[in-house]
Amino acid sequence: MIHYEYPLSERIRTLLRLEDLFDRFDAYAASSDSHAHHAALLTLFEMAEVAARADLKSDLLQELDRQKAVLTALRGNPHVQGATLEQVLTAIEAAHHGMYQLPGKVGQHLREDDWLMAIKQRAAIPGGMCEFDLPSYHYWLHQAAEMRVDQLHKWLAPFSSIRAAVEIVLGLLRDSGQPDLQHANNGSYQRMLESRNPQLIRVTLVDELPCVPEISANKYMLNIRFVHAGSGALRTCTGQSIDFDLTFCTL
Repeated sequence: MIHYEYPLSERIRTLLRLEDLFDRFDAYAASSDSHAHHAALLTLFEMAEVAARADLKSDLLQELDRQKAVLTALRGNPHVQGATLEQVLTAIEAAHHGMYQLPGKVGQHLREDDWLMAIKQRAAIPGGMCEFDLPSYHYWLHQAAEMRVDQLHKWLAPFSSIRAAVEIVLGLLRDSGQPDLQHANNGSYQRMLESRNPQLIRVTLVDELPCVPEISANKYMLNIRFVHAGSGALRTCTGQSIDFDLTFCTL
């Protein structure tokens, strides 16, 4: 199954971008190849840019506070697993404390490193990171893989509390919805959202289906157009009926 997610607010869009960057960094850093570590460093630069949004920390802190209050009220509820609830509350408290202690903008430690900023500046130029452009970076890429991995994770470490908060908020958001089987005729699907007011819409398809959803939505209406995957002109998947799971997620 493949999940396609469509955020309906800039805040959730930012969290999804960060989640993707964290996952991408992990994949690159897990390799011992110098080209993968180069990609991991560029991902860190992207991470810092996305996370530097002025209200990201305050938004996450407020959301964690809100979720903590909601979940705390569930203590003693016979329909809720107590151990799982306490684990989530502990994770929320740890993430909140870590972000509260984080000084300045997220990613500021990267911006204060002149060597890293020189690399970032050259990275914006197509082909601008050759050995004759950045000999010290060329030297770093030729150090032992273990040393590079250790350094990459040190640069990542100040993002840990933000990452934990992103994982908690997106996890709770995704768990808030229940998938509902829907059917699309002639490659299109439309419905009124009425009072749902979702923050995230998820469309789940079997991965053998050679179609992808193009989603557009506002607080009143949801439109999904299924188009053929791959290169070339986009053509609506009108030749077959499409069954898919639709999930509305709201915190």
